[in-house]
Amino acid sequence: MKSFRYSDHALTNLKDREIDRAEVDATLSNPKAKEAGQEGRQIYMRLYHDVALEKEMLLRVIVEETESELVVITVYKTSQIKKYRKGDRQ
Repeated sequence: MKSFRYSDHALTNLKDREIDRAEVDATLSNPKAKEAGQEGRQIYMRLYHDVALEKEMLLRVIVEETESELVVITVYKTSQIKKYRKGDRQ
């Protein structure tokens, strides 16, 4: 498995969106779902309990693969689980 690297944009997202990097790492290591994104990118997804918001959220991590690594482009969380998971609550 290729190693992951966070882009500067993704690192800014973590701070601005108050997302724990450990949650993103867990999503990258063990996604509950993956789907194709735009421009050949992959979207890794996993449900988690957001401590700050005190509710279940869906974490979406946009990843671009290069020859040597997987680069995290951006990351965000959403409460619109059904919209992105089409009702599948893995």
